[in-house]
Amino acid sequence: MSDSCASSSPDSLSGYLGAAAKRQLVWLLSAAIILALLIWIPDQGRATLELVASSLIGTGPFLILSILLSAYAAASGADVLIARAFAGSPAVMIVMAALVGALSPFCSCGVIPLVAALLGAGVPVSAVMAFWLASPVMDPSMFMLTAGVMGWQFAVAKTLAAIGLGLLGGGVTFAAERAGLLSSSLRKTSSCSGCCSSRKKGLGAEPVAWAFWQEGNRRQMFIRRFVETTVFLIKWLTLAYVLESLMIAYVPGEMVARTLGGEGVGVIAMSALVGVPAYLNGYAALPLVHGLMEQGMAGGAALAFLVAGGASSLPAAIAVWALVRPPVFLLYIGMALTGSFLAGLLFQGWLS
Repeated sequence: MSDSCASSSPDSLSGYLGAAAKRQLVWLLSAAIILALLIWIPDQGRATLELVASSLIGTGPFLILSILLSAYAAASGADVLIARAFAGSPAVMIVMAALVGALSPFCSCGVIPLVAALLGAGVPVSAVMAFWLASPVMDPSMFMLTAGVMGWQFAVAKTLAAIGLGLLGGGVTFAAERAGLLSSSLRKTSSCSGCCSSRKKGLGAEPVAWAFWQEGNRRQMFIRRFVETTVFLIKWLTLAYVLESLMIAYVPGEMVARTLGGEGVGVIAMSALVGVPAYLNGYAALPLVHGLMEQGMAGGAALAFLVAGGASSLPAAIAVWALVRPPVFLLYIGMALTGSFLAGLLFQGWLS
């Protein structure tokens, strides 16, 4: 029997259909939840659709910008220069990544494509982790808004917390790398894996072509990277926003945050723990947390809640899970939790 005939055999066909269904599982799960809500709880179903649409539109500009940068780096070969820029002393790389991350304008979701590009280009996981953790916590516009709502003291503390979180995460990740615990970071099924492998095999040894659109193969790579990364992010973020809508409906943010009132180490730890999966984005959380501070919420607990939520909100955590292997994901969550707790503890001690 020829190869073409063998490929169309029932077993091969069922295997192909099974793999295709597995690839579409996230889409199917999101659709099933929305359909069930529309049938049994129509009002919540419509609210879920509205939240998903508004969230995707709201984060769209940042996502598109980061995806374009990622696709451009791959198509032009600039990712090789990026990897070389991160060569050298691990301590210097981690410090620079944390500082740049704290100044970058990307949210916790928008930074995902850049992280995938950095990992695919061969940048050490320790430096990427430092950038990854610091970037969503603070940016120039967030600094000004935080200063206006919470005061300059809190804004400076949150900025230092972002840098410190990046340094802590980068340092611990470097130690884990040295111990051989992080031999591989990206999942084989992530959108970056195929693109990065073809990049290394094909264009990796070629010089950087800043005007990549003049070459057909590079144009194809740009389009493929852009489309695959866009579909990958929309797929996972849609599921995340569907789950987020259910959390908003049945676990109101005010109720969660009010349980964090009071002072003490336990309250700060609980604030960090609740903040890790928190669905509130930094801009929406500021006025809420400010109001709770006026009602008695400790400054350290407020900082821990905001830092943890910024570094690893539910949509970002789901996207990270889809991108990297479990050890890296667990390290990412652990560092967000530990770093936010330490930041809150230090800030509360300074206020005292």
